[in-house]
Amino acid sequence: MAKKPYYITTAIAYASGKPHIGNTYEIVLADSIARYKRFAGYDVRFMTGTDEHGQKIELKAEEAGVTPKEFVDGVSAEIKKIWDLMDTSYDKFIRTTDEDHEKQVQKIFKKLYDQGDIYKGHYVGKYCTPCESFFTDGQLIDGKCPDCGRPVQEAKEEAYFFKMSKYQDKLMKHIEQHPEFIQPESRRNEMVNNFLKPGLQDLCVSRTSFKWGIPVDFDPKHVVYVWVDALSNYITGLGYDVDGKSDEKFYKYWPADLHLIGKDILRFHTIYWPIMLMALGLPLPKQVFGHPWLLQSDGKMSKSKGNVMYADDMVNIFGVDAVRFFVLHEMPFENDGVISWELMVERLNSELANTLGNLVNRTISMSNKYFGGIVTNTNVTEPVDEDLKKVVMDCRYKVAECMDKLKVADAITEIFALFKRCNKYIDETMPWALAKEEDKKDRLNTVLYNLVESIVIGATLLEPYMPETTEKIMAQLNTEKRKVTELGKFGLYKSGTKVTEQPEILFARLDVKEVMAKVAEFAPVEKESMYEQAKKQKEEKENSAETKKIKIAEAKVQALKANPDVVDKQEISIEEFQKMQLMIGEIVACEEVPNSRKLLCSQVSFGKNNVKQIVSGIKGTYSAEDMVGKKVVAIVNLKPCKLAGVVSEGMLLCAEDPEGNLSLLTTEKDFPGGCFIS
Repeated sequence: MAKKPYYITTAIAYASGKPHIGNTYEIVLADSIARYKRFAGYDVRFMTGTDEHGQKIELKAEEAGVTPKEFVDGVSAEIKKIWDLMDTSYDKFIRTTDEDHEKQVQKIFKKLYDQGDIYKGHYVGKYCTPCESFFTDGQLIDGKCPDCGRPVQEAKEEAYFFKMSKYQDKLMKHIEQHPEFIQPESRRNEMVNNFLKPGLQDLCVSRTSFKWGIPVDFDPKHVVYVWVDALSNYITGLGYDVDGKSDEKFYKYWPADLHLIGKDILRFHTIYWPIMLMALGLPLPKQVFGHPWLLQSDGKMSKSKGNVMYADDMVNIFGVDAVRFFVLHEMPFENDGVISWELMVERLNSELANTLGNLVNRTISMSNKYFGGIVTNTNVTEPVDEDLKKVVMDCRYKVAECMDKLKVADAITEIFALFKRCNKYIDETMPWALAKEEDKKDRLNTVLYNLVESIVIGATLLEPYMPETTEKIMAQLNTEKRKVTELGKFGLYKSGTKVTEQPEILFARLDVKEVMAKVAEFAPVEKESMYEQAKKQKEEKENSAETKKIKIAEAKVQALKANPDVVDKQEISIEEFQKMQLMIGEIVACEEVPNSRKLLCSQVSFGKNNVKQIVSGIKGTYSAEDMVGKKVVAIVNLKPCKLAGVVSEGMLLCAEDPEGNLSLLTTEKDFPGGCFIS
């Protein structure tokens, strides 16, 4: 029997900068749903990607001194890198600069124009550049954009318009007949009462004031407005063709089962998008779910506020699955969730380390201690076993009920209730006491078997949310996760299986002070915006500081060849020299600086808990691998500076021969890192 198709999408991320953890939450949420549906037996198609056109990007690229395409190439790659870091299992990553997408958008626009749904006119109104949206005065809030709260500008330009009002009644009827179409219910009410009932205005669907967009092929001075362009990705990514030559994937997966998007762009997905589909004669998606925001403790994340948290920073401290657990478990169904470093430490220690990690470690350790790691089902049961089994057997139903309603946080809560019941079972049965009585060995075997079997079932259910953790648990228990059809029976763990002799600690407890100290290290060196990075890359190519250094070095070589005794620096006093602090350091890690021909970034240890990051232009002489383990001489009290966007906290000293060859300075004797040079 063929699997039932299930098509899920995220909103495509706007390629204007690096996504913070609030943006990342959406892709992790979608991934957990996609993984669960695959586990439940569906043929899942999971698509995400990047939205890469618009005035905002054109302006940022211009500021950076790069082309818009160069700019979005860099940003899109960064976004994809983070999605991959978070272990998301998307099937397609679409970009709106993809040739096949752009071609179909032009066809869609032309079809809507030819059938009279799009017409040419002039727009006069208020325009928000970051949101790329026009508003009437009545739609503004305190004279500012109702979506982002930023200032708006007066705008007037020739434009094409979509006749929204033509389909208003049809859309309202669809929503009334399909209450599940917009979820949660509070979001549906918001769309109906705030937008549909007051009456829809015709939508501006082209622009002439900028060029970075898909040209209207029959009127090239216009580019297709971002929402027609971006929203179309959900069908173009399946191979939709206006001319009726669509890919089989389109017929298989459309209409989408779920569009998962942030509540701030719900209007575009539940009003504009459905009307576009109606005009194209296509069925509407089955459901659009507007998830809440993940907020910092002091409000919505914003670079201007300085409260941005990034997924890669969090992963460096907590690990991928811990971050996945937090963003999924701490988000309510309808209301905004709150995130902070301190709260993450608390949850990791209480739920992941204590409830789950300690359970797995204790169970494996007791199996090794009492039975050499062999887990045997001797079927010596007691009434307490039945309550444990009931909780374990019921868990799959509770999880399924939660996931049917997209209540992912509640599903995880049910799974951890299973693990907590296992911990209670240990307290009830007291394996350490059973081990002291020879005639209780068979009972002890059964207790440990019940624990292992319960953990396997719980870990199987946990896989959509924490896939790496599930894999680790199964490896330690020397088994595989269960199929969905196998979850209805307790006792499938093969009796006589040997667990690992050395159980891995899944989640180590963390000290909040130590974590905050790590945060303080990278927080002041906040990630540059992508356009700033792009700008620097451009400068490096054309007239960067690095290029100038090369030219200076070449000039020095030529001067030395002509006069080896030349002195090209002014004399300094002993007091000036004494201001420099020189130390011996050991390089503990090193990597190449992206998009740089000469720079290496070294992590240099100068004794206990004193590691500095130093960037050096020595890649032509040393590889990153060569550098690790070397003892070097460094100036450690230089004011930090950025080279190619990477912070450098010192300088490695090198000798340079007349040919420009470099050699790192070191000491005759093998002194430890941290010794002073005097």
